[in-house]
Amino acid sequence: MSFLDLAKRRYATKKYNAAKKISVAQIEELKEIIRLSPSSINSQPWKFTFVTDGAVKKELAAQSYMNENSINNVGLLVVFSVMEDIKHFEKRNIAVLPEGWISYYEQMVKSNGDAFTKSWMENQVYLSLGYFLSACISMGLDATPMEGINRKAYQQILPQDGYSPLFAATVGYADINDTVHPTVFPKLRFEPSEIIESI
Repeated sequence: MSFLDLAKRRYATKKYNAAKKISVAQIEELKEIIRLSPSSINSQPWKFTFVTDGAVKKELAAQSYMNENSINNVGLLVVFSVMEDIKHFEKRNIAVLPEGWISYYEQMVKSNGDAFTKSWMENQVYLSLGYFLSACISMGLDATPMEGINRKAYQQILPQDGYSPLFAATVGYADINDTVHPTVFPKLRFEPSEIIESI
C-alpha cells in the first residue's frame, strides 16, 4: 500500500476494539521507531512512556477528559514528554553535538531567551508525534493523538525526573463501528488550491 493510501486511511480513532490487542512485538518495534524520530540538530529533548498496565492506564484515563473511554479500551498509551531544565538539556543533549550544530543552537535558539528555547524544545516532541502516527498506520495500527490531558495530573501519576508530559497517543485497532471511521465519516480537509502553492 502506498503512503498516500495510508494517509487516506489514517484517522484519529475514537472507538477501539477492546478485544484485539497490540502485540508485544509491535510495541517493541514502535519503541525503536520512536527512538529514531527526527529533531532539529538531533536535539532529542524528549522521553516516551509506553503504558500497558491496566491500573496505570485507568488512572491516566481519568485525567484525559473526552479521551477517557478510548484509553480504557486500548492496549497501549504512549505519553510524550519534554525535558524541563534548559541547562541540563544543553549539558546532556547539545554539548555532544558537532560544533556547527551547537553554534546554530546558540545563535538561532538560545539567543532568543528561555521561553523561546522551551517552545523550540516542545516543537521537537511534536515532530516525533507525526513520525509515530505514520509508523502506526504503516504497521496496520490505529492511533489517536491527544492534547486533551491534564498535564499536572499525568506528571503526578508518571513521575519523571526532569520531564513534563505534553500530550499522549493511544494505539490499537479501531472498532468497525467507530462513527468517525473514514468509511463512515469522510476526512474533512481543505482543497489543495486553498493550502498548497506551487512557485
